[in-house]
Amino acid sequence: MFGIDLFDAALMPSLAVALLAGLLSFLSPCVLPIVPPYLAYMSGISMRDLTEGGRGPSRATLPALFFVMGLSTVFILMGFTASGLGQLFLAYRETFAQIAGVVVIVMGLHFLGVFKIGFLMREARLDAGNRGGSALGAYVLGLAFAFGWTPCIGPILGMIITLAATEGSVSRGTALMVAYAIGLGLPFLLAAVFITRAVGLMNRIKPWLGMIEKAMGVLLIVVGIALITGALADFSFWLLETFPVLERLG
Repeated sequence: MFGIDLFDAALMPSLAVALLAGLLSFLSPCVLPIVPPYLAYMSGISMRDLTEGGRGPSRATLPALFFVMGLSTVFILMGFTASGLGQLFLAYRETFAQIAGVVVIVMGLHFLGVFKIGFLMREARLDAGNRGGSALGAYVLGLAFAFGWTPCIGPILGMIITLAATEGSVSRGTALMVAYAIGLGLPFLLAAVFITRAVGLMNRIKPWLGMIEKAMGVLLIVVGIALITGALADFSFWLLETFPVLERLG
């Protein structure tokens, strides 16, 4: 129905990586702790009212939705642009993927603490202005978040953009960024809908943030190696050979 170029089974491993990368970005040390304050600011109410006053979900859900739409707009445009550029390098796709794999591995080593890359330690957030309490303000805040929150989501977002570029297809590359946006945005939206429970869960997760950051580093290194060796494509072919029914997804 959607065309084999977009939804064939060969894309499934990359989509799974993009979705997992989005979830790990949400759980990263510089995103998870700011979720409740962001929700309170976007809702135009205090943290106490957000979590204890009973008005939290009704006030936070719509702004959270527009926030997710804002960051998704940027991510999808990034995927569209990266895929378009990737088509220009289609003749050198294998070399491009290997170079990109090395870069992704370096970013993974940064997350594991083997060394630190200076520009990844700086935040380049855009000022969304004093727009709390409105859907438009939440959308602008989402745009600003996607453009500027470099220390945590920058490297792993770069990995997904790299995967999008190596797909050599605008539709497939954009689909990867949609998957990443879902992985990052859906938990944010669920946190708004179930804000009281979400805050409690976030507090329990905080001691594990260091491990989550290490997991991000491992994921980057694994994907980098897969890009260099072509293992991601090999795994896609293995899926098709082992589960022929997947060919009908196209």
